Amino acid sequence: MSLPQPVRCLVFPASLRHDSLNGRLAALAVRTIEAYSGKVDSATMREFDCPSYDGDVQDAEGFPPGAEELRRRLGEADAFVISSPEYNFSMPGALKNVIDWVSRYRPQPFKGKHCLLMSASPSMAGGNRGLWALRQPLEHLGANVYPDMFSLAQAHQAFSAEGRITDVQLQHWFDGNITGFLNLVEAAKHYPCAKSVWIEFLGEADTPAIHRVQQ
Repeated sequence: MSLPQPVRCLVFPASLRHDSLNGRLAALAVRTIEAYSGKVDSATMREFDCPSYDGDVQDAEGFPPGAEELRRRLGEADAFVISSPEYNFSMPGALKNVIDWVSRYRPQPFKGKHCLLMSASPSMAGGNRGLWALRQPLEHLGANVYPDMFSLAQAHQAFSAEGRITDVQLQHWFDGNITGFLNLVEAAKHYPCAKSVWIEFLGEADTPAIHRVQQ
């Protein structure tokens, strides 16, 4: 099965560690999107890593390379997919940090972009609590976060040697998440009337009155 019209997705794991569980889940997302005839820009978190956000540094030196790279690749994509680990019931600090950096660009790079969130964890919760924390800044910045998030529990023993999920039902659920998300992105991109009626989430208006709360 394939998409009626092509869409391009930026896909990356939010873990800096090589061969992380979320890296494996992101790789599976890449293969699934490509099998559905989507176009993929596959990235690593290291490409987007930044020094801690500092408004004085931004004023004096501008944006670091990691933030510029994420901004550029978001601009080239119709949607993005993040596979994020859960650190202490929340998202990784490196991910929140680059979101903070990129949020300072104008126009806002996240606004209007469709986003799918997923996680993999050895825990029984599968990292789901961290995804709820991640939704908040992305939705505040105007991203259209897909309602159904995917969390893979006991991920350290969930993958086959070929990189698929060994539990058939979970693999089917994963495929359904990806294809449902891609269909939504394809409709929003190629059928503007659908977007204006039931898809678009505008986020908060970008006005001077709210700029101070973003700093």
